[in-house]
Amino acid sequence: MSREFRHITRVAEKDLDGTQKVAHALSRVKGVGISLANSIVRKAGVNPDTRLGFLSEQEVEKLEDVIKNPTKYGIPEWLFNRQKDLETGKDIHITGSELVFHEKTDIDLMKTTKSWKGYRHSYGLKVRGQRTKCTGRKGKAIGVKKKALISAAAAAAQKGGKE
Repeated sequence: MSREFRHITRVAEKDLDGTQKVAHALSRVKGVGISLANSIVRKAGVNPDTRLGFLSEQEVEKLEDVIKNPTKYGIPEWLFNRQKDLETGKDIHITGSELVFHEKTDIDLMKTTKSWKGYRHSYGLKVRGQRTKCTGRKGKAIGVKKKALISAAAAAAQKGGKE
């Protein structure tokens, strides 16, 4: 029995490469890392060594169902990306564009409550305690140009002396 190979497979609203193994292909979905992808493959009953393009429609639907409802299949809560959600208080896992929306609303909430992380986000600075003296330098003042400053000061002094 030969299965038809699909080079591009649509899983969880994302086009994935069919030549990759199932877990690595699933990790390309936003919100699914390699650890969660491995547990999804195990819970769906799919052979982890097969390529994504060789999966049948039923197996792809099973993978999508496990991604959408991980609690139903017994995936541990510590793999979820929204633990103690602010709205519901439950441990949930979200993927795709919904994850982008929730991240943006969380950052906006931090900005409106004027928390320290919100302040750092609003000013475009590092948020998680990284160094900023030598790394993360961007914007107007990246470095000091002494020659330009000296020549500008000399020009201003000459201009001031003539008047």
